[in-house]
Amino acid sequence: MIIIVQEGDGIFSPGGSLSNMYGMVLARQVKHPQFKTKGLFGAKPLIAFTSEESHYSIKKGANWLGIGMDNVIAIKTDEGGNMIPDELEKAIIKAKTEDKEPFFVNATSGSTVTGAYDDLESLSSICKRHEVWLHVDACWGGAALLSKKRRHLMQGCELVDSVAFNPHKMLGAPLQTSPFLTRHKGLLNQANSSNATYLFQQDKFYDVSYDTGDKSIQCGRKVDAFKLWFMLKARGEDYLENLVDHTYDMADLLQNKVEERKNFRLVPAFKNRKCTNVGFWFIPDHMLGQEETEEWWAKIGSLAPKIKEDMIMDGSLMIGYQPLPFKNYKNFFRMVIHCVPRPEPEYMDYLLDQIQLYGARL
Repeated sequence: MIIIVQEGDGIFSPGGSLSNMYGMVLARQVKHPQFKTKGLFGAKPLIAFTSEESHYSIKKGANWLGIGMDNVIAIKTDEGGNMIPDELEKAIIKAKTEDKEPFFVNATSGSTVTGAYDDLESLSSICKRHEVWLHVDACWGGAALLSKKRRHLMQGCELVDSVAFNPHKMLGAPLQTSPFLTRHKGLLNQANSSNATYLFQQDKFYDVSYDTGDKSIQCGRKVDAFKLWFMLKARGEDYLENLVDHTYDMADLLQNKVEERKNFRLVPAFKNRKCTNVGFWFIPDHMLGQEETEEWWAKIGSLAPKIKEDMIMDGSLMIGYQPLPFKNYKNFFRMVIHCVPRPEPEYMDYLLDQIQLYGARL
């Protein structure tokens, strides 16, 4: 995999949350460069849009930048957790009619819960039509680019304005390894520079274009780029591609096993899953075949937290769980499969066996 960026820029940040905030800062800089020096006083409310499946950092970024969490509009998703493009356009138009200013759309490639990949090509067309910045949070699912089989999931990423990626997530690079990239050369410096003369002199004896300090909101930073470079140098692209493909295969295997076992039920949002997230409910024998009332679902939702607690206390297994209120899903187990350590088929059996063992004790 070779990505050639003829015009663009980038920086390594302390994580995906700050990378997403960088995208928001650049979007604001393009829309209103005067805000950097004069502030937001007297301006129309700036409106950001993101899917209801998106990472919480988008709202946190709106808070820190003075945009306001209430000015982040959650866009409906389809059954698989993908942002619905038509719903985005409706929301942008509505904001304009309310004399507000749309400036930023956050798409997601590999959402935290369902692993959904938004349609970047469709979202790009909408953003271009309305002159809105399109950022992609690919912190989790960006690893698909390493695989010839999976990179279609991020089709259209070359059209976006900025992208965040965390190799320390699925790929297992050392924490923290978080590149942020933008198509717009020089914009990071425009948005963030303060021109401190004791650090960023422009008349140094070497090429100052390699001095990234003034592009960052931080001062002291770690050399995070070295971690990704060393990983690629030591492992090679073929190795990483195989690792990504294998991990997706293990997620497929787990899903198949969930669907085969009578005490497990796949959460509907994962039936056509695209990433390595697998969500499912455990249903004990005594609840099989019962009418699935609100009370029945409440009981099912109470099982995952208790099973997890018991497994952790015994040192057996750790797995996440959560509800999806906007889909009306009660607590379910959410298994997120990473590349490192390399997952194996027997791990999938162990996972389900342990949940069934502890669930039967309740």
